[in-house]
Amino acid sequence: MAQVELASDGGIATITLNRPDALNSLSSSVLGELDDVVGTVESDAAVRGVIVTGAGRAFVAGADIEEISGLDAQTGLAFARRGQGVFSRIERLEKPVVAAVNGFALGGGCELAMACHMRIASSRAKFGQPEVKLGILPGFGGTQRLPRLVGRGVATQLILSGDIIRADEALRIGLVNEIAEPDEVLPRSRAVLESILAMGPGAVAASLIAIRDGLDPSLADGLELEARLFAHACGTPEMKEGTAAFLEKRDPSFSR
Repeated sequence: MAQVELASDGGIATITLNRPDALNSLSSSVLGELDDVVGTVESDAAVRGVIVTGAGRAFVAGADIEEISGLDAQTGLAFARRGQGVFSRIERLEKPVVAAVNGFALGGGCELAMACHMRIASSRAKFGQPEVKLGILPGFGGTQRLPRLVGRGVATQLILSGDIIRADEALRIGLVNEIAEPDEVLPRSRAVLESILAMGPGAVAASLIAIRDGLDPSLADGLELEARLFAHACGTPEMKEGTAAFLEKRDPSFSR
């Protein structure tokens, strides 16, 4: 069974992370499938808008912690660059992309949602970058996109505390565009896209390029810095303790 599913209807492609038993966590294999699907959407002229969502009760609950626990500095750098590359490819699509956040969007899930152009959240959704609790930092763009969306101070607090926030707080700080009832998240996401697709396609594509390239010309440099710091963290005892504690369902004991 595919871990990432693609369906198209009326010019709108829906990409579904389909690993519900693992809360759609992002392993290397999932990232590979997601990259392939994004490539298909990118090259299909019939697709004019995209929805990204998750199967089950999570959007994406994070990266695969078991896989992360085995990383070192070298493999951590490759893992961060892999995730960053896929998410940047989504962000660089010249077709509007809406994240239909149906549930947990934590760690890599929050980073995936932020790579989309807009975010419609279920009233039951929860967001956060809890990587510090694992002895690492966000590695798929969280340290770069979150401050750009919600401001430096709020982003710093969320990243350093690892706090998880509800959809209403995510709306208040500007992390999401709208909140919908759980069974309305996908229909509302589609409605938003349909209203955009009624506009001039060239103007929509040009607007996406202008927003992306004009607002954040140094995003690539920031992502490279993040990847290198993530890689360094993957080679520390702190990461080993943090990921082990998560997998063993206990509190971590970090040395001071």
